[in-house]
Amino acid sequence: MFADSGSTNAPASTNALQTPSAQTNATFVKYFRETEDALAKIQDYTTIFRRIELIDGKLIPEEVAFLKFRRPMSVYLKWFTPPKGQETLFVAGANNNKVRAHATGIAGIVTVNLDPYGARAMENSRHPVTDIGVHHLALTIISNMNRSIKAGELTSLDHGEKIVYGRKTRQLEGILPKNASKGYYCYRCIVNLDLENKMPIFTQIFDWDDRLVESYGYENLRINPGLTDKDFDPKNPDYNF
Repeated sequence: MFADSGSTNAPASTNALQTPSAQTNATFVKYFRETEDALAKIQDYTTIFRRIELIDGKLIPEEVAFLKFRRPMSVYLKWFTPPKGQETLFVAGANNNKVRAHATGIAGIVTVNLDPYGARAMENSRHPVTDIGVHHLALTIISNMNRSIKAGELTSLDHGEKIVYGRKTRQLEGILPKNASKGYYCYRCIVNLDLENKMPIFTQIFDWDDRLVESYGYENLRINPGLTDKDFDPKNPDYNF
């Protein structure tokens, strides 16, 4: 169910019907509590961001971009895959809270400022740029975990250690009621947590028809490299805005 890009080195999707017997939720909670604690210590990071999403009923080809992120909300992206060379910059509170972006080729000559929630900025994307990054992803999972445990509705599976992007990870699966009206984010998710930095470096999310709808990878994640204002300045000479 995971589209093969030939380069992610990420594990294939796990079928819930073929997994080991469900374990108690203690392991799931333990690892995500460690993730929650680790998140609080992360101010910035760089990574190779990999994204596949279900758009209009079809999985888009994997997009790969270099991502810089700094809290509370500064984001820079430059694509390695089509549209190769495209850049996106968003800094909360700056540029009238608009996304600064340019395409490639002739269209890339002009930099545009877009509403991050508008149709053009969200073309071929299920989420606005304000949702990007490991913080939002991890906290969404943790929020659903806390709520489902309280309601007695979480089934978790521990798939053991897996190598992802050359890193040792623990692969955990959370399964929620197969009922969208419950208000959870998804039916199930499979998360590979880096055993060293505790971050979800590869996550697959499935809807209530058990279709893969989102896949996010954070390869070569460098935590707290000390990014500065220059890294999020459109006048940076390394950028083409």
